[in-house]
Amino acid sequence: MVKISVIIPALNEEKYIRNSLEGLKKQSFKDFETIVSDGGSSDKTRQIAKKYATVIIDRKKGMAAGRNAGARHAKGHILVFLDADTKPSNGLLMAYSTAFNDDIIAATGPILPLEKGVGRGVGFGYKFVSILFVKLSILFGRPSIVGSNFAVRRDIFNKVHGFDSSLRTYEDWDLSNKLKNYGKILYVDRALVYTSTRRVRAWGIWGYFVFHVDNMFRYHVLKKPKGEYPIIR
Repeated sequence: MVKISVIIPALNEEKYIRNSLEGLKKQSFKDFETIVSDGGSSDKTRQIAKKYATVIIDRKKGMAAGRNAGARHAKGHILVFLDADTKPSNGLLMAYSTAFNDDIIAATGPILPLEKGVGRGVGFGYKFVSILFVKLSILFGRPSIVGSNFAVRRDIFNKVHGFDSSLRTYEDWDLSNKLKNYGKILYVDRALVYTSTRRVRAWGIWGYFVFHVDNMFRYHVLKKPKGEYPIIR
């Protein structure tokens, strides 16, 4: 049995997924498996992924369903969730492999822009959300972990029944909220990933900010987050 299972949900991600999987090949920690949960891609996503990972096909819609499908096939004690457009730093899995004990049940780390030259505003925004905001959310007992860099003990993940597959957005923060009742969530500064800024570039910083603030209100106050993320390839 491997120690870590890396799970990547994907749908028509041929432009990005090779970069993510190449990043996993360069990990200093080696006791892991990679599972790509494909939602029925019509491009070359599956062909690319099969060169690096175990590929399963789950045609249920949404990131939550894809992540849950990957978790059902996982053999590792620790589940690490990445996105198909997210490249891990070389020390990501080593950082997570040493982060867990009986008290720590989940962990996360920084998420920085993958592309160069995105501007100071975008860089600051990523640091503000994925470092300062997430650290404060954990500190104040309302953990808000981003799904593109998320690690959790498999036994606890199964105990809370994984991600809520009825949610198409906010499923990662929803899971964070459920996990807080089972143990401590740790922020690991060395658990660094780089993710595509394609959504920020398509919407602009202001549009991206408004979307997520509105969705935060919908989740916490209206108890019903947005039904879908607009597709951006």
